[in-house]
Amino acid sequence: MAGDTTGALRVVRVCNAISGEVDEVPEIVKSDDEWQRQLTPEEFDVTRRGGTEPAFTGKYLDYKEEGLYVCVCCGNHLFSSEAKFGSGTGWPSFTKPVSDLNVRGAIDTRFSMIRTEVLCRRCSAHLGHVFDDGPPPAYRRYCINSVALRFVRREEK
Repeated sequence: MAGDTTGALRVVRVCNAISGEVDEVPEIVKSDDEWQRQLTPEEFDVTRRGGTEPAFTGKYLDYKEEGLYVCVCCGNHLFSSEAKFGSGTGWPSFTKPVSDLNVRGAIDTRFSMIRTEVLCRRCSAHLGHVFDDGPPPAYRRYCINSVALRFVRREEK
């Protein structure tokens, strides 16, 4: 297939936050050209280039709806509104992902700092960073760019 950059499909395990089941899904690998056609320039800069949206500008910073935050690139379930808290840092903050299977960490040494970058497990989108200054009991703060997320409202039962 023209433009296909997937090669041999690699399978990753992620948790479906709605069903609670662990699913095996293909890892998503696309060229920069493919991502640029799919994403806005700001989404591309943050998720594919490791950028950061300006503090206090993200649409989900003070968002209070109940539901699920998914990856803007691939729809992977990332964070629940139940784990969201006001950190005062200027970016949406969460105490934990829906499952540790759904995100992965990588060492980020840009800007003369050592931080843990948070990436989507399925498509490797840069989401933000995780810090050890969150609330108890885990003391974790997932500091995530709004532009890397899409919100899915919890359906009424």
